[in-house]
Amino acid sequence: MCDTEAMVDRAEFLPLHESVLDRLGADIASGGIAPGTRISSDEIATRFHVSRTVAREVVRVLESLGMVSIRRRAGITVLDPAHWHALDPKLIRWQLAGPNRFAQLAWLAELRSGIEPLAARAAATHATPEQCAALTAAVMGMSATARAANTAAYLDHDIAFHATLLAASGNPLLQVFAPIIREVLTGRTEHELMPVQANPQALQLHAAVAAAIQSGDGPGAESAMREIVSESATAIACLRPTTPE
Repeated sequence: MCDTEAMVDRAEFLPLHESVLDRLGADIASGGIAPGTRISSDEIATRFHVSRTVAREVVRVLESLGMVSIRRRAGITVLDPAHWHALDPKLIRWQLAGPNRFAQLAWLAELRSGIEPLAARAAATHATPEQCAALTAAVMGMSATARAANTAAYLDHDIAFHATLLAASGNPLLQVFAPIIREVLTGRTEHELMPVQANPQALQLHAAVAAAIQSGDGPGAESAMREIVSESATAIACLRPTTPE
């Protein structure tokens, strides 16, 4: 099952239809509602104590994510994960709240290993002075909050670093991965997969990426960024339960 308490806490601060979407989407993503299951807007409205209008809006979003199909006679049917839009940030968030969290993080690490080192190399050519300054500021922020690396303060600086890196690549197709990386970093914090104190090596690597980009050293930036992703993947793998998730 998904991390119900985390999802409920978050839901308290969301508009009604988004709150219901988060809870129902997480149930589907976790396998709590299995593929092939048929549901109705009326059932959703009753379960979550909302209007049919809200229920229909939730279903439309789930359909846009490939998670359900809507047919006149068959109604609403939960689809197999093969149909889901795997890179949508909402779906990633729901899967990180579910029982296959570590598998999802491993897949995302593989994706990051191809995207972020490439972005770092490109940023060494395309980064503006303002972006270089933003990278340095993010590293300084991470260093200043390193003794509380499992808090929102550290997370904000970490997200800022990676978002700036992707933007500095100058490639709009790389920039679209920023929300995905944000969900990965946020998921690590929300699900207690970050150490209380940041790994000094990770901080040094972030600083090395920023310095390499500022000096125009593409290969150096790429190499250091690859090590960041590898360090993160290794740290998460060490926390993976030895019993089935």
